[in-house]
Amino acid sequence: MNRRNLAILSFPLSLGLLAAGCSRGKSDPQAEAPPPLRVAKVEDRNVFQVDHPERFQLAQAVEHIAAPQLRVTGTVNPDILRAVPVISLAVGRVVEIHARLGDTVKKGQVLLTVQSADISGAFSDYQKAVADEQLAHTQLERAKLLFDKGAISQNDLQIAQNAEDKAKVDVTNTAEKLRVLGSPVDRPSGLIEIRAPISGVITDQQVTNAAGVAGLSSPNPFTISDLSHVWVLCDVYENDLVNVRLGDQADIRLNAYPDRALKAQISNISPMLDPNLRTAKVRLEMDNPGVLRFGMFVTATFHGRDAQMRSTVPSTAVLHLHDRQWVYTPSGTGTFKRLEVVVGNILQGNMQEIVSGIKPGDKVVANALVLQDTVEK
Repeated sequence: MNRRNLAILSFPLSLGLLAAGCSRGKSDPQAEAPPPLRVAKVEDRNVFQVDHPERFQLAQAVEHIAAPQLRVTGTVNPDILRAVPVISLAVGRVVEIHARLGDTVKKGQVLLTVQSADISGAFSDYQKAVADEQLAHTQLERAKLLFDKGAISQNDLQIAQNAEDKAKVDVTNTAEKLRVLGSPVDRPSGLIEIRAPISGVITDQQVTNAAGVAGLSSPNPFTISDLSHVWVLCDVYENDLVNVRLGDQADIRLNAYPDRALKAQISNISPMLDPNLRTAKVRLEMDNPGVLRFGMFVTATFHGRDAQMRSTVPSTAVLHLHDRQWVYTPSGTGTFKRLEVVVGNILQGNMQEIVSGIKPGDKVVANALVLQDTVEK
């Protein structure tokens, strides 16, 4: 074989090697692609398969027409119109305290005794005024006798009469000052007794033994509140204010006495909202049956005026689990599904009102606790 034929044979071989090298240099996109995703079906944890489903009796949800209700929490507060401060007009030092914070007192009861120089000075002025009035009266009688005998003029008689009238005014003013300070005019003493202006409970005390009392410029020694009528203050979100109207009645239940239902009337809805909480203060007023104490937590239920359709089921059909409420509904042969519901009030006949979650006509397991115990085994 000559050289020409050898060159002709080697050329196709070189092209083949070059093509093979180029094909190996390029990447295969299918070989480098990620594996396809696999979708796995997750089992519904609220669906349960049970044997002998006929053992679980079913109940049908019944339609119930009810007015919307709004439940909020509140606290018991004093009626500020019935909270009366105990004041002392006299300046002095506390000698004895006869009542304490939290005590129940009667109107006119002595609360504390104060030793005051104001009383001593006022009584001294009163005695001087009495003495001056007696002298003026004596001079007036003498002036009348002399005038009748022509010894003095009518002008002198009028001057004596004027002095008598002024002396009487001084007696009246000094006696009134003693009464304002709290001291009787017939018992001269530097001690003054501060008495309760109303009957009630002492809800604030700002005085101790041997403390000073600075009159109106100092804090009031006591504050007495009448507990026969109280306020309940609640926070209502702005979206719920449509269910709150002035003059409407609200049901009040106490955390301390959950079985006791009371009534209160809405007397004020604040025109301002809390900018952070977006709530408005709602004030309810009510008579105190004797169990309400300031600071107590209560639950207030407001009743709307527009009726709404609800469902009712036996109370045993509702399962309370993890601070939530559930019912079981049949979802197939031998299968039950657990549904979350929002409950309302307990109705007569041991029936539970359902606000949302199921509708009238739906069937539920009559005793949810029995089925729950079965699926947990």
